[in-house]
Amino acid sequence: MLNANRLFGGIEYKYLVAIAFVSGIFMDILDTTIVNAALPRLSEDFHANVASLEWVVTGYLLSLAVWIPASGWIGDRFGTKRTFLFANGMFIAGSALCGAAWSIESLTLFRVLQGVGGGMLTPVGMAMLYRAFTPQERARASAILSIPTTMAPMLGPVLGGWLIDQFSWRWIFYVNVPVGILSLWFSAGCLREHREATAGKFDPAGFLLSGVAIAGVLYALSRGVDDGWTSPRVLISGLGGLLSLVLLIAVELRLPTPMLDLRLYDLRMFRVSSLVAFMSFSSQFGMLFLLPLFLQVPRGLSALDSGLTTLPQPVGQVLMIQVTSRLYNRIGPRRNLIVSTSGLAITSGLFLLVGLETDLWLIRGLMLLRGMFIAFQMVAMQTAAFSAVPRPKTGRASSLLSTMRQIAAAFGVAVAATVLVSGTSALAGASGSGMAQPGAVAAFHTAFAVASVFGLLGLLFALRIRDHDVAPAVRLAAQAA
Repeated sequence: MLNANRLFGGIEYKYLVAIAFVSGIFMDILDTTIVNAALPRLSEDFHANVASLEWVVTGYLLSLAVWIPASGWIGDRFGTKRTFLFANGMFIAGSALCGAAWSIESLTLFRVLQGVGGGMLTPVGMAMLYRAFTPQERARASAILSIPTTMAPMLGPVLGGWLIDQFSWRWIFYVNVPVGILSLWFSAGCLREHREATAGKFDPAGFLLSGVAIAGVLYALSRGVDDGWTSPRVLISGLGGLLSLVLLIAVELRLPTPMLDLRLYDLRMFRVSSLVAFMSFSSQFGMLFLLPLFLQVPRGLSALDSGLTTLPQPVGQVLMIQVTSRLYNRIGPRRNLIVSTSGLAITSGLFLLVGLETDLWLIRGLMLLRGMFIAFQMVAMQTAAFSAVPRPKTGRASSLLSTMRQIAAAFGVAVAATVLVSGTSALAGASGSGMAQPGAVAAFHTAFAVASVFGLLGLLFALRIRDHDVAPAVRLAAQAA
C-alpha cells in the first residue's frame, strides 16, 4: 500500500499539515451550507414537514456545539493526530450514513453523528496548523486557514444545487466519502502525534455546561425568527443556555486545568482580536444569509445563478491570500484590521444602493472587492489572536475561537433575519411571501445596513489593537523575508 509520507516526504512538515488541514476542514465547513440547498427535495422524498426538516440542520449545529469546546482538551490529552483522524473518520461515516438515510428521522440521527466529527475537525486542525508554523510565520498559517473557512460557505450552495439537479440529494453527502478517505490516508501517513503534558483530567462539569450553554444559545438564535423570540421553546433554550454560560464561567475559572481555558481572555491581544472576529463573522454570515434571498426572491434568479453571482467573493479572497500574509508582517495587525473592517462595513453599506434593476456584474464586482477585504481581515485577525497565546495552550485557544465563530455566525444570521422578517411581514399577502413584493427591497436594505453596523463595531474594536503587542513576532518575520 502506498505510504503518504514516502510520496510527500520532500515537502516541509508544516505544509503537509496545511494540506491535511485544508482537505479535512473544507468538507466540514462546506457541509454547514450545502444541506440547505437540499431541503425542498428532502421534503418531497420523505414527505417531511418544516418542523422535521429543521432538525436536519439544527441537529448538526447542536452536535457541533457540544464537541467544539471539548476538542481542545481531547486533542491535548489523546494527541492531535489521533483526534484529527478520529474526527475525520466519524465525519466520513456520518456522511455515508446520511446518504443512505431511509427517513427524515434517520437522516437527523446521522447528521448528529456527522457533527461529532465536524465539531472536532476545525479546532484540532487549527491547533496543528499554528503549532507547525513558528510565531513569525503565523500570518502565512492564517492565510492557509482562510482558504476553507471563507470559500466553503460560498461554494456550498453552488455545489449543492448542481449535485441535486444533476444526480440526487444523497450525493451532497456521498461526495464527502472518497474525498474524506483520501484526506484520512494522507493525514495518517504524514501527520505527527502531539500531546500536552499539562492537559489535565477530564472536566465533566465544563463539558456538560459548555454543551448546554452553546447548544441552548445556538438553538434559540436559529429558531427565534421562525418561532418568535417570546415563544416558550426559544425562551427556555435561550435563557437556559445563558444561565449555563454563567455557571460555566464560574466553574471553569476555579479549575487549574479547565476544559475551556477562559483565562486566555486575560491576554489583551487574544481578547480584542476575538471581539473583532465576533463582529466580523456576524457581518459576513449575515450577508451570506441575506444576499442569496435577495437574488432569488425579489430578483428572481435561480439558486445556481445566485450562487454564481456571490462566487466572486471567495475568488477575491484567494487572489489576495499571498498579499495579505506579506502585508501583515510589513504594516502590523492594527492597520490591517482598520482597513479590512472599514472595507467590510463599506461594502455591506454599498448594498443599500443595489436594487431590482442593478446590473449583476456590479454585484459580482462588489462581492470580489468584499472578498479582498475579508482576506486581509482573516489573516490579521487570526494571526493577532494567536500571537500572545503560549504554545501549550494553542489547542484551547483554537476551541475558544471556533466556538465564538459558531455563535457569531448564528447571531449575525438571527439579527439579519429578524430585521428582514419584521420589514417584510406587513407585505405578505394571504398566500404569498412578503419578500417577493417590490416593497421588500427596502427591508433588505435595512438588513444590509445591520451587516454594515456589525462591520463598524468590528472597526471600533480594531482601533484598540496595539502593534507593539506583536512587535517581536512581526520583526522576526520581516527579517526572515
